[in-house]
Amino acid sequence: MANMKAAVIITAGGLGKRFGEGIDKLPKQFIPLSTKPIIAHSIETFESSDFIEEIILVVPDSWVEYTKAQIVDKFDIKKVSKVIVGGAQRQESVERGFKSLSSKPEIVAVHDGVRPFITVDIIDQVITEAANSGGAIAAIPATDTIKQSSSEQIIEKTVARNKIWFAQTPQAFKYEILMHAFEKASEDGYLGTDEAELVERIGREVKLVLGSKNNIKITTTEDLKLGEIILDSDMNDN
Repeated sequence: MANMKAAVIITAGGLGKRFGEGIDKLPKQFIPLSTKPIIAHSIETFESSDFIEEIILVVPDSWVEYTKAQIVDKFDIKKVSKVIVGGAQRQESVERGFKSLSSKPEIVAVHDGVRPFITVDIIDQVITEAANSGGAIAAIPATDTIKQSSSEQIIEKTVARNKIWFAQTPQAFKYEILMHAFEKASEDGYLGTDEAELVERIGREVKLVLGSKNNIKITTTEDLKLGEIILDSDMNDN
């Protein structure tokens, strides 16, 4: 495993509409979390993983130069090879990142740029499991009782929570598996919610790796407040 090559596509293509106009009208991924933009925390952690050789950043149109100057250059990120424009949907953005890879690594990981509290340990565990089994994602088991609802918001049944996991990122896959998953989705005109779903539908197993409750996705102002608490407390695993 020591010589295993891995790359990561960090998606930050959204404009953060759930923030309204955001702070200073910045897309959410560029909003400050303590002394750094949210996305900078994510990128620096992947930069610290010995497995990662290349980082592709996918950002909104018109934010490419800003990202290069205010993120990559300002924080002296060495492993970012390209900053590209994302698509209309996450799947399109990730596929664009995949096609932009400079080489053919053994493993390709995907991470949400607005999950700033990912750790090197989780990254390395997910990549290692993907190398062993073909695909793996970070996830956490459900702890609350799960109800299945009708369209009228009437409980239909209680779902066994011991089988329910909440998906996180990173998600990582062998290069050829992810390539096949994208090709099949394109052929079928299929739009999935994450890369694991695309890989599942081509008949490949995806393993679950224990993530962290701190590995939150910042999509609202309330999430940002929680992020500040995590960063300023012993809750932060980094």
